[in-house]
Amino acid sequence: MKFNYRTLACLVAAGALSTSAMAETPIIGLITKTNTNPFFVKMKEGAQAKAAELGVELRTFAGRYDGDNETQVQAVENLIASGAKGILITPSDTAGIVPTIQKAREAGLLVIALDTPLSPASAADMTFATDNFKAGEMIGMWAKAKMGDKAKDAKIALLDLSTSQITVDVARNQGFLKGFGIDLNNPNYMGDETDPRIVGNDVTQGSEEGGRRAMENLLQKDPGVNLVYTINEPAAAGAYEALKSFGMEKDVLIVSVDGGCPGVRNIQDGVIGATSMQFPLRMASEGVSAIVEFAKTGTRPTASDGLDFYDTGVQLITDEPANGVDSVTSKTGLAMCWG
Repeated sequence: MKFNYRTLACLVAAGALSTSAMAETPIIGLITKTNTNPFFVKMKEGAQAKAAELGVELRTFAGRYDGDNETQVQAVENLIASGAKGILITPSDTAGIVPTIQKAREAGLLVIALDTPLSPASAADMTFATDNFKAGEMIGMWAKAKMGDKAKDAKIALLDLSTSQITVDVARNQGFLKGFGIDLNNPNYMGDETDPRIVGNDVTQGSEEGGRRAMENLLQKDPGVNLVYTINEPAAAGAYEALKSFGMEKDVLIVSVDGGCPGVRNIQDGVIGATSMQFPLRMASEGVSAIVEFAKTGTRPTASDGLDFYDTGVQLITDEPANGVDSVTSKTGLAMCWG
């Protein structure tokens, strides 16, 4: 049999080109706190779609539970060893992960924190996140406009996440109060305001049961509550159930933050008056784009004007628009929501 050396040479050359192309395909890592939370599921969807569009390889990792730093450390080390160009991470332990993130940056990877800043935030090259102060401010402005002259006699229940003064918790709370027209003492600390319209603060742990319990506690303190701020939409749903059990659900305005699909449906159903929607898909999608740009040109992402992070946007959702406050309806919101 006559062997065709020219054909073999062509096959070898083609194989070499293919191998070279594969080796040059940038690797990007996405590390989330868990792979079950709808917020992080939507992040993964956004990263996968953008990676496919830009022709890069996305490798995804997640903690076994919220707070699982060890698994995230292993994921970063895996990506360093794989020669990845960059990492997108929602840190479970914002301080505990920092030494490993430093190793990644020293190895030349671009590291972007998604949604949750590292501690310190400068430990990452950039944070891509919601402007949580603005998110709170928008629902505060809406509530003030909606109540009109009654705003001066508001009795406000503040349903926070915890007593730990976590950055996102403080920002949403203080933004809401500013938007409603309440003077802040220290905008980096919640609970030090002296406005008599504030009935009090209680904690929810961001859960429906926590929201119910906190609402019951504050109603015992003052049964005249007529405005409720909640850290997120599950807490809002719990607050509503507590109000309903007292026959007060039609007399109290509830506002919240997140923009998950169950929360937007609660806008439709009249459970929540307004919510500020954040965009996890956009966070991850724009993060992938930033790492690809870095891999091509060495250009690093920069913060949004007036902020120390890259703002991925927020949108007020309500079916009761108020003068001077930009918003879209729940119908529009359902086309953009997550979870």
